[in-house]
Amino acid sequence: MTDPNESYVLDEQVGFLLRLAYQRHMALFMERMTGGLTPTQFSTLYRLREASEPLSQNALGRLVGMDAATTKGVVSRLLARDLIHVEKDGEDRRRYTLFITDTGCRLLDAVLPDVIGSSEATLARLTSTERDQLLQLLKRLI
Repeated sequence: MTDPNESYVLDEQVGFLLRLAYQRHMALFMERMTGGLTPTQFSTLYRLREASEPLSQNALGRLVGMDAATTKGVVSRLLARDLIHVEKDGEDRRRYTLFITDTGCRLLDAVLPDVIGSSEATLARLTSTERDQLLQLLKRLI
């Protein structure tokens, strides 16, 4: 019987490598971001802007891949900066809907080059073919 410790190499583990790649991307994102947004805040604003109709907080969280508690915190921070607006749903008074504000749209437009630059910097060591392959493989994992 072989010892699992002998065959286990941390530097070859998907979770470890994904975490290191994520940390590198986060550092590149934050050093380029001029609008004071986190990646999650950016994704939240972007999803609101691309939505064809107002979104509930629950639906927004699902679109960005956040749990309810994280969504609530992100929404609170974006509301405090007047980047989004909340209203009671016209059909279901227990539900609230979220909209991106004009201020939020302007900020998205301003920071989009920063976000694109951080993605390009993250992938800079890869060829164009490798970039495409990596993105397709990551999509298959999720």
